[in-house]
Amino acid sequence: MYLYHYGLRELPFTLTPNTQFFLGLPSHHEALQTLLTALKMGEGFIKVTGEVGTGKTLLCRKLMNDITEEFTTAYIPNPYLKPDELRIAVAQELGIDCKQINPANLTQEIQQALMDISAQGKSLVLILDEAQVLPDESLEVLRLFTNLETESRKLMQIVLFAQPELDIRLAQHNMRQIKQRITFSFNLQALNQTQVQPYLHHRMTIAGYSGMPVFSKPVCNALYKACFGTPRILNILAHKCLMLAYGEGKQEVELKHVKAAIKDTDGKPDDSAYNKKLLNNAALLASVSISIIIVILILNQFVFGEI
Repeated sequence: MYLYHYGLRELPFTLTPNTQFFLGLPSHHEALQTLLTALKMGEGFIKVTGEVGTGKTLLCRKLMNDITEEFTTAYIPNPYLKPDELRIAVAQELGIDCKQINPANLTQEIQQALMDISAQGKSLVLILDEAQVLPDESLEVLRLFTNLETESRKLMQIVLFAQPELDIRLAQHNMRQIKQRITFSFNLQALNQTQVQPYLHHRMTIAGYSGMPVFSKPVCNALYKACFGTPRILNILAHKCLMLAYGEGKQEVELKHVKAAIKDTDGKPDDSAYNKKLLNNAALLASVSISIIIVILILNQFVFGEI
């Protein structure tokens, strides 16, 4: 592998979310600050959405690392659970022995555990990753959890990390009660073109590299066009580029390495879909322009009696 070649201690572009590599780019930093501020206010749901591969799970783990001692956290990474299964998962996170409890009394036991946490001057933050897969009935269970409160504050706050599909579901009429409980919402953005080189160099540096950037600006521009700033795909391409450069004994990644990495990689954003979107936007603008011209001609006819 290329570790020794570049003087690295570890692989810089693995897909496992590692908070050690968290860069704090504007979108991610703003999202983290929004989460920490919203939790201090202690109300309702908090929602963070983002496309596949934009770093939601990394941000989720960063939040759990940075959260202050006034909170106790419970984490459910795969919430594709029926209502009873979700209650059991929450109870287990709270240290409740579900085998000794009648399922009908489980919510009462959860409430008692939350009261015990509150007596310590803390509150529970329930964090759910991939929340777009939650069944509707389980979302309703979460809403009911937020009804558990003392006279002064909620006993549980809920943070949802999800793909944009969750927003589509929440827009439905039957989801209005849950949507109204969401007090803070943030949409995580992909990297822009100028952020690609700092992102790649940061990860290389954290992994142990010292020296000038291995990925030049032209190389980074080519990588951006291939992944549209999606960190996960960028990591895959960067890893393959380093392997190809190492195979040739090169210290810097070249454009030919990027082309080879792109050719070898599945799951890239669909260029045809992207171009189709651009064409649709252009067609829409053209249609609007034609409509404006027609309106002007009609007005001229009324005012001047001619076209």
